Amino acid sequence: MPDKIHLENILFLDIETVPEKRSFDQLDETTQELWAHKTQYQRKDEITAEEFYERAGIWAEFGKIICISVGYMTFQGDARNFRVTTFHGEEIKLLQDFKNLLDEHFNHSKHILCAHNGKEFDFPYIARRMIINGISLPHKLDLFGKKPWEVPHIDTMELWKFGDYKHYTSLKLMAHILGIPSPKEDIDGSMVRNVYYEENNLKRIIKYCELDVVTTAQVYLRLRNQEVLQSDEIKKVGNP
Repeated sequence: MPDKIHLENILFLDIETVPEKRSFDQLDETTQELWAHKTQYQRKDEITAEEFYERAGIWAEFGKIICISVGYMTFQGDARNFRVTTFHGEEIKLLQDFKNLLDEHFNHSKHILCAHNGKEFDFPYIARRMIINGISLPHKLDLFGKKPWEVPHIDTMELWKFGDYKHYTSLKLMAHILGIPSPKEDIDGSMVRNVYYEENNLKRIIKYCELDVVTTAQVYLRLRNQEVLQSDEIKKVGNP
């Protein structure tokens, strides 16, 4: 376990994504055709490309990021504070704001990004959406030419695999088996698209995203055999 990494050098994060358009019929004809081709093997025979479009948020080519929540540790003597904040709004703005955070505050070689399933989802998704939006990649997401040991990313799910590459464990399951107090969540990932487009309730999604950031940090602490955060150590703050 990477227990030699100083906790204050880790930026924990989670993203929430939705289909780029509210409905399939809002896509241009070429994008509709590309979507149908992209998902032909994921869809069952009786499910049309239009019906399957509700799941488009999991692909960076057809989805968009609606919020990025981050958390980081600060210390005052032995006292810990875990500060949580969220970038949201128009995708290009939240991506630029997140890039600014990395460039200005988490750009040293000692700094590391951490997410659950981040290497398969969060990190590449953010990088792809930045490129699509014409934003240059921050150093922490630019992996071109980097050797595996030079990649500044921690993935709590990868740590739990212990080399078993076929093994998938959700964040919720890991929190449960590790005895981490589970905050009451009123939505899950499968509901984000409807809460965003049908309920127009971004605040509800942000709360869910921030809870996942806290849980990721808690899981990481348990993997290091350290005490989990108490509620009074977790602080909601504005953008750093």
